[in-house]
Amino acid sequence: MGWAEEALDLVLRRAGETSEQVGDRFPLYADPADGRWTTTGRGSWTGGFWAGLLWLRAGHTGSDEDRTAAATVTARLAPWAEADTATRGLILWYGTALAAGDAAAGALQRRAAKAAVGAFDPQLGLVPWGAALGGARMRARTDGVPGLVPLLASAGPEGQVAAAAHLHRHLDLCLPREGTGRPRPAWRRDEANGWLAEADPARGWTRGEAWLLLAVADALLLAEAPSWRTDRLTRAAELLLADCAMLVGPLVPPTDAHHADGPLDTSAAAVTAVALQKLTLVSGAGWSTACASRAEAVLHRLAHDHLTRPGGTRPAGMLLDGCYDAHSGTAVRHELVWGDFFLALGLAARLGRVDLRRV
Repeated sequence: MGWAEEALDLVLRRAGETSEQVGDRFPLYADPADGRWTTTGRGSWTGGFWAGLLWLRAGHTGSDEDRTAAATVTARLAPWAEADTATRGLILWYGTALAAGDAAAGALQRRAAKAAVGAFDPQLGLVPWGAALGGARMRARTDGVPGLVPLLASAGPEGQVAAAAHLHRHLDLCLPREGTGRPRPAWRRDEANGWLAEADPARGWTRGEAWLLLAVADALLLAEAPSWRTDRLTRAAELLLADCAMLVGPLVPPTDAHHADGPLDTSAAAVTAVALQKLTLVSGAGWSTACASRAEAVLHRLAHDHLTRPGGTRPAGMLLDGCYDAHSGTAVRHELVWGDFFLALGLAARLGRVDLRRV
């Protein structure tokens, strides 16, 4: 366990340095040459991962000062609770789920869950992607599912029904209709023609596949009612594991599965590792041993080959080789705040410090 402990300590020490650098702004991605962060004032869709990383740091250090810092950042996520975006799941679930015992964070999570249930469109069977981040509102994307499934489900019976419907509608759209092949991650609703596939992000977007597997894993851990359709969720997990090569492919995938020589995405690997760890907790599943072994291998590879170490010219604890947006060429070999978060979460779970049933 020594390597996992060392890696977790490095990532969380880096979080402390990041906090000093960014002040009251939110980190997005950091330059691989010098570790300087590009930031945003409101947090965008990644703000919850920054808050979650600070909660992990507070749990690791046991410091009241670190806990206060995490609570302060979480409070600044409040404007997103009623924002018109399905990514409020990423923002408000991961920004609050690790804040055990913090009354304000708990209240914010409940407020966000209630608003998310209110945004559910029963005719479409989902919470629309929304217009808060720009672009067409009536869309469905794989990154609009993780986080939103447990957030909706936390709102009681009505929320659980909405959570199951939201996930299954995305599975209807994104999983190949022929039963094999890679998911299609983005769709747009046209009044005349129904759901139309979007060109970007395209099929083969490995982070989108990781997001979808994470959402399915969460649903399998939540499934207690017929509306969850557990058998279908199991088949979806098996399809993603097999057709997206999540158990046998590269430990750190390229951002585009169809371009093996393109940029890698360590954030996709970190998300996948956590999803695999969650799948090992599904009662009676036949994939547990394979998922546990693969998650361990992915975390080990990230820690040994992509995490900066003390003594170099760059800050220690940077998870490099993350790809923010390959299509636009934005931050294609950088440290990403959600990559750091999921690596830290996976390592903490591996060390028995976090119960993945709760986050």
